[in-house]
Amino acid sequence: MVYIFSESMLVAAYNLGVNIQAFELMKVIASPLLTSIMVVLSKSFLVILPLVVLYLYLRKSPNTYSFLLAGVLLYLISDTIKMFVAEPRPCNVSALSWINKVPCENTFSFPSNHASVLTGLPMFLGKYRIPQALYIVWLLLVLFGRIYLGLHYFTDVVAGVILSLVVSYLLFAYRGKINRVLDYMVLKILPPLAISRRLGKSNKDLQELK
Repeated sequence: MVYIFSESMLVAAYNLGVNIQAFELMKVIASPLLTSIMVVLSKSFLVILPLVVLYLYLRKSPNTYSFLLAGVLLYLISDTIKMFVAEPRPCNVSALSWINKVPCENTFSFPSNHASVLTGLPMFLGKYRIPQALYIVWLLLVLFGRIYLGLHYFTDVVAGVILSLVVSYLLFAYRGKINRVLDYMVLKILPPLAISRRLGKSNKDLQELK
């Protein structure tokens, strides 16, 4: 039986009404074209995230640093939780053989790494409204696809969203200090790539540029 937090819990994730209702809705709207689109979107972060980092760097945004740190930290936190919870993906649960499926992954389900890593990152794009809006539209489609493809429960995605927003908010609140520390490290290793050097400012000034 698949449990939300541990095998000692009494409520299985696939027995939660909200998860069943979500899968039933996905089954109703399913089509080969939509499935193909969702499969492509599920891997699109491999292109989108580097493009966002490149965009921030070319705009000489100090938040390039905090964006990168947030992505790495969120992934580590999410993956650590996965190992402790060890919830199988819905596409691997025999009781859910009727849901939409693509070739299933053997990694665990709770929380959704896509939701955990991607959701909070647009905070660091706040100064750039159009890229931020485009990112959010893309994000919503990706999160929809995680449930549509049977790779995650609705609750996996919600948990990932909450985790991402909380951690990203904390990092965003201290982004000035984070940017300065990471810029200092880059200055020591690869000085020409440092944002402060590209801005023609000192490392100390970087904390005030948000």
